Amino acid sequence: MAQRKNNAPKNSFTVEQSDELLSFLLRMLPETGRNSVKSVLKRGQVLVEDEVQTRHDHKLQPGQKITIVKNKTFKRKAALTGLSILHEDEDLIVIDKSAGLLSIGSPKEKQETAHRQLMNYVKSKNPNHRIFVVHRLDRDTSGVMLFAKNEEAKLKLQQSWKKMVKERKYAALVEGSPKQPEGTVESYVKESKTLKMFTTKNPKGAQHAITHYKKVQGNANLTLLEVQLETGRKNQIRVHMQEIGHPIAGDKKYGARTNPIKRLGLHAHVLAFQHPSNKKVMRFESPIPKPFLSNSR
Repeated sequence: MAQRKNNAPKNSFTVEQSDELLSFLLRMLPETGRNSVKSVLKRGQVLVEDEVQTRHDHKLQPGQKITIVKNKTFKRKAALTGLSILHEDEDLIVIDKSAGLLSIGSPKEKQETAHRQLMNYVKSKNPNHRIFVVHRLDRDTSGVMLFAKNEEAKLKLQQSWKKMVKERKYAALVEGSPKQPEGTVESYVKESKTLKMFTTKNPKGAQHAITHYKKVQGNANLTLLEVQLETGRKNQIRVHMQEIGHPIAGDKKYGARTNPIKRLGLHAHVLAFQHPSNKKVMRFESPIPKPFLSNSR
């Protein structure tokens, strides 16, 4: 007696009439036993429109593409820690990141990162899916962050970032009280050998940086500022707040003397951008953390 192979062959089918997934597969694979087909489903080897589907009674509609892949084991949807998804479509994932979570790490680092978690998340739905970094937030900065789900979207956003980003606001809790209720800081920033950014008047080997700020509320010790980036350099807001004599609360690296909220007082509050595919402007907002508000009253 001929033995059946345990692994299903790689096949693609198009649904021609409404059906349930298991009955559809049994008709498409007449030489494969019912138990074997169920095993293929359970292992996550069946994709409906490129997404893993394991339910036997999943309803199919005409025109849908069903793919059976070889040797793929289904992974349950990855649990997300330190981040939540604000929006997801075919091209993008927008998240709200907590302070303390790395955006992305080196391959050798074992620490959890937003990028690694999202990669596991999309691969749990389809092993072929990937996540691409578009921009970064410092580990201790919280708030809205954008990732691409394909290389085309990533390149469009990165190559036209300044044009496509329509609004980028941060909430910054700074030490003291700026003399002016609003202002602009413009300078050149450069990275030292110790990887710390600093301002310089010499443009050689440096990057032009512009930061706009406006007071929201404050007291003698702490002020809450709304900060808008015109450029997006590494640690730009932190460096510029130090430059005007009002470092970010909790930012010992850039001159802070206090840590009233036990974290860096910087939050990516708003991000609005033009979608790379449909060109619509999308706006996402993460609420200003309560300690920022209560400590600046």
